[in-house]
Amino acid sequence: MSKKVSIVVPVCNEKGNVPLLIDCLRAVLDALPYHYDITFVDDGSNDGTVEAIKEQATFHKNVFYIALSRNFGHQNALKAGLDLSDGDAVISMDGDLQHPPDLIPELIQNWEAGYDIVYTIRKDHQEIPMMKRKTSAMFYDFMNRLSDIELEAGTADFRLMDKRVVAACRSFSEMDLFWRGLVKWVGFKQLGIEYEPAERKFGKSKYTYKKMMQFALRGITSFSTKPLSIAIYLGFTFSLLSLLYVPYVLYSLYANKAISGWASMIVTVAFFGGLQLMILGIIGMYLGKLFMQSKERPHYIIKESNLP
Repeated sequence: MSKKVSIVVPVCNEKGNVPLLIDCLRAVLDALPYHYDITFVDDGSNDGTVEAIKEQATFHKNVFYIALSRNFGHQNALKAGLDLSDGDAVISMDGDLQHPPDLIPELIQNWEAGYDIVYTIRKDHQEIPMMKRKTSAMFYDFMNRLSDIELEAGTADFRLMDKRVVAACRSFSEMDLFWRGLVKWVGFKQLGIEYEPAERKFGKSKYTYKKMMQFALRGITSFSTKPLSIAIYLGFTFSLLSLLYVPYVLYSLYANKAISGWASMIVTVAFFGGLQLMILGIIGMYLGKLFMQSKERPHYIIKESNLP
């Protein structure tokens, strides 16, 4: 019996890219000796993306959709697709055509060679703004320094996973999903291959600098408590440094001299006040994650789907 490959594509406001992506995927997958299906997970689009997928599904019997009730975020939409996929291998990719479908045969070839996970590493073009390249490199550098996993710079959500890995991923119940880290964390036999991103045809990137920062914080706090340890060390360090003031204060009292330097005192108070707020913010972030996890809300809610 021929094996089955499932393609999972989370989309949000990608109406123009849907038909193009389906054509590209069919051109590649029809040439392979596998059964396949393509499942789009609509993450609360408001530009008619769902309608575009429905139209394609009437022409192609192996095109399916899962429409979520609202925008739950890319990582949760990806989980919805993984939860409902049934292929022997599952390939996740973005719907903006920047993940090249032409790479799929190589992913499958390495899977057949014995790798359970074949992930991709993006090679940035020089045309990409320097600020974006720098912030991306900083993200992976901070991630690797502060977390307990090791991610190659440019690791993308374009990957193939064996059905055993997908079964393990379905058991994850944490609210702040970070798939790039989780895929590394599960282990199994893994291989990374490089690719050059294609040009986006329609729409615009959903990852603003603000979202990239939130993504970085989610990744770091999901895989490590090192920020809390750093806060402890900072507290001890500055507490010890503050003891250097004691001899000066005692001398001033003994010599009956007024303690001058109000400006430096205000700066010191402001600095330590900011440090305390930063530490409280780190603690609050972890407490907030626990609070949200305690609610045990679902990662997503499906509004409609044409899956059998």
